[in-house]
Amino acid sequence: MTNSGTDVQLVVARYREDLSWLREVGLPCVVYNKGPELDPATLPQEATVIALPNLGREAHTYLTHILARYDRLPRFTAFVQGNPFAHLAPPEEPTATPEGLRQRLLELAAKDTPFAGLAWFRLRCDGLGRPHDLADPAKEGRWKGWGKDIPVGKTFEALFSAPAPREFIARASTGNMLVRSDRILARPQAFYQRALDLVLADPDDADNTGHAFERLWQVIFSGADFGADSTATGPLSI
Repeated sequence: MTNSGTDVQLVVARYREDLSWLREVGLPCVVYNKGPELDPATLPQEATVIALPNLGREAHTYLTHILARYDRLPRFTAFVQGNPFAHLAPPEEPTATPEGLRQRLLELAAKDTPFAGLAWFRLRCDGLGRPHDLADPAKEGRWKGWGKDIPVGKTFEALFSAPAPREFIARASTGNMLVRSDRILARPQAFYQRALDLVLADPDDADNTGHAFERLWQVIFSGADFGADSTATGPLSI
């Protein structure tokens, strides 16, 4: 199956990042800006820019977009941070480029891929997000939840009204991913509103709810109906 570039839209969660790279990617994009005003000359002419309050990390951005565009999603949506490139290739390899990102997104779309984390790695964690580096001294003070665990299990249970598994494999742990529209639409708008309400209840990420969503995107976009079987000892990776 082949897809044109118009079948792939970027949704960018931006704070202070330079987004001139979007011109090189050359795909339709919606930029949600939570930081200083952007210079339109640095963006593609067709880019849509929407201002949002700076809260809830990129989970707030992505969920806001899904609710606003639920009935008019493109075939594929690439959800990305304002500067995704540090996460896209291993440190020992050359830094990923905008052209490389474009080619990867189009290749995934051509294969009709339902979901793909764009980072070069996956994470395996328990219900508290362990192991994690949220107590890294170099990150102290960056957000109110510094030094705390990540409520992955608690957030899963609030979203799905089901017991959380003991382990998770996070395939989009950096918040950069490509999702096919049917995977988004597999859950009703009410689900995404409930998810957004969870994020809004922790606007400064003081409890690390936003970090929990980074470990749950592949579960959210799986469309799976979770029940008692989710308490299995094996890691949950959909």
